[in-house]
Amino acid sequence: MTEASHGPQPLWEPSGDRIAGTQLTRFHDWAARHHGAPAPRPGDPHGSYGDLHRWSVEELSDFWTAVVEWFDVDFTTPYERVLGSREMPGAQWFTQATLNYAQHALRAGEDPQRAQQPALLQIDEDQRPQTVSWAELRRQVGSLAQELRRLGVRPGDRVSGYVPNTTEAAVALLATAAVGGVWTSCAPDFGARSVLDRFQQVEPVVLFAVDGYRYGGKEHDRREVVAELRRELPTLRAVVNIPLLGHEPPADTLDWDTLTRHDVQPVFEQVPFDHPLWVLYSSGTTGLPKALVQSQGGIVVEHLKQLGLHCDIGPRDRFFWYTSTGWMMWNFLLSGLLVGSTIILYDGSPGFPAVDAQWQIAERTGATVFGTSAAYVMACRKAEAHPGRDFDLSQVKCVATTGSPLPPDGFRWIHDEVAEDMWIASVSGGTDVCSCFAGAVPTLPVYIGELQAPALAVDLQAWDVQGRPVVDEVGELIVTNPMPSMPIHFWNDPDGSRYHDSYFEMFPGAWRHGDWITLTSRGTVVIHGRSDSTLNRQGVRMGSADIYEAVERLPEIRESLVIGVELPDGGYWMPLFVHLAEGATLDDALRDRIKTTIRSSLSPRHVPDEVVEVAGVPHTLTGKRLEVPVKRLLQGTSLEKAVNPGSVDNVELLRFYEDLAQRRP
Repeated sequence: MTEASHGPQPLWEPSGDRIAGTQLTRFHDWAARHHGAPAPRPGDPHGSYGDLHRWSVEELSDFWTAVVEWFDVDFTTPYERVLGSREMPGAQWFTQATLNYAQHALRAGEDPQRAQQPALLQIDEDQRPQTVSWAELRRQVGSLAQELRRLGVRPGDRVSGYVPNTTEAAVALLATAAVGGVWTSCAPDFGARSVLDRFQQVEPVVLFAVDGYRYGGKEHDRREVVAELRRELPTLRAVVNIPLLGHEPPADTLDWDTLTRHDVQPVFEQVPFDHPLWVLYSSGTTGLPKALVQSQGGIVVEHLKQLGLHCDIGPRDRFFWYTSTGWMMWNFLLSGLLVGSTIILYDGSPGFPAVDAQWQIAERTGATVFGTSAAYVMACRKAEAHPGRDFDLSQVKCVATTGSPLPPDGFRWIHDEVAEDMWIASVSGGTDVCSCFAGAVPTLPVYIGELQAPALAVDLQAWDVQGRPVVDEVGELIVTNPMPSMPIHFWNDPDGSRYHDSYFEMFPGAWRHGDWITLTSRGTVVIHGRSDSTLNRQGVRMGSADIYEAVERLPEIRESLVIGVELPDGGYWMPLFVHLAEGATLDDALRDRIKTTIRSSLSPRHVPDEVVEVAGVPHTLTGKRLEVPVKRLLQGTSLEKAVNPGSVDNVELLRFYEDLAQRRP
């Protein structure tokens, strides 16, 4: 068999025993017997998954009925219809049903055999895990929920957290959900303006806030930021101080330990399926961040599907994902409790004291599912880390990545330097749905540079500019049917116009996500980058991620940013900005190597017009490269109009591009 005649060969394939042992395989067999799903094909996992996926998108109500029965979702009031309306936006899920997210997240603790087992493992830069049992987690949530009710928090009230990824943050979210409140959070590395741009929109009544945090071996005092938040959030009735650094509590604040000391079981408010659970925020590079509201029921069922069936996580697992409370992956991580897993909360720098720190956490905690960013994998590769040699990673069954497309070299590095028999799950979704459109499927092979398949019940398609589905061609990422975790609305968007314009303006009735993808004829998915920052040279559309993958193989390049700018005279200017590694110099020889690398790896069309050295690449607060704002700056837009300064990691880096636009003829 040759690659030329039969296509690429898998980098990894699950064994027959592994396929048989997955929850997805057991669910498929059960759904075929009880809910009309097509029968599995023995010995053909690819065909079996394709059949199951087709059924899940064509028979949406039957699929979700099967999911809620399989995972024993506890509806205190039964639903009348699975899908009252499938119109997007505005789909109505599990009409008349009531339930509670926190009740589902904590129900493993009701089992006497599990009550003293770990629900949370908290670890920081000193690498000493601290355990919180299921019984203790239930007690703390019960105590805090009781105190929130005493403070007057009622269903629908917003509760905010300026907190790192710690036990306290998890307890605060769960207690908020238990009383029917609406949680929202920012990481404490966010500045005051960034936090206020988010929290002022939703008008919280309670603020949980740390006095500071530790990162990179240093303490960062945030008391002045918290004081400003208190001044600028007039709706606050109470502020709860979490003394992470041990400072004296500010006046008129409540003490965390006092609120969580009671020995009581949680009381769960039963709320409608579409009752708000939390508010997440878009990157918000221009104007205020979009405040996305997702529902209690929608998150319960979507995350049970994604974590239980796709990530194959259950009660025997220890689930780690490097994240902060300002990124949707933190919310996703906490939902590991829904499937009874132990979740690992890490608070600190991803690369302290060395770049391989996250792999050491996996060893120390016995992580079975290890989630991180594609950027971290590539940093480990560039630093020539050898985690499989240096750490005992024998418990890890899956390395999952997101945040940006994992380049082919990242797949190879995990395979070579972590473990050859390793399920590599590159996943892609969005804050917008707090879940995945495509990625992890435990029964399917892994191909280099590709996501395994679209997720169940996600009718994922690639469309051309005329709205026609295409295969083996680049197109817009489109979802043609509703997902339970899609926003129920945006905050302060009474007529729904901002929600509509964000996803449904280009193709009415279909969700356009803003990514370029290819659906291959083998059923896999390739992500090419954001479509709103697409490179379009000589009529050929190109994704920036392909260029980054090629350029950042070079040891001299720390990070890069490529922008395509349409010029007033009809021309097209495509510069490549490079942030060099320490000691590197951008001379003619390096410029030639960069261009040669791009030409040989991709095509002559991908070669930039110029290679320009920069002091750093600007990002959103969640780590995404600021391609669109930089493009607007290069087209002459002022910095104030091109970007919300509070939404970026270093606004000073953007002034270079503004100055460059003014200098160019």
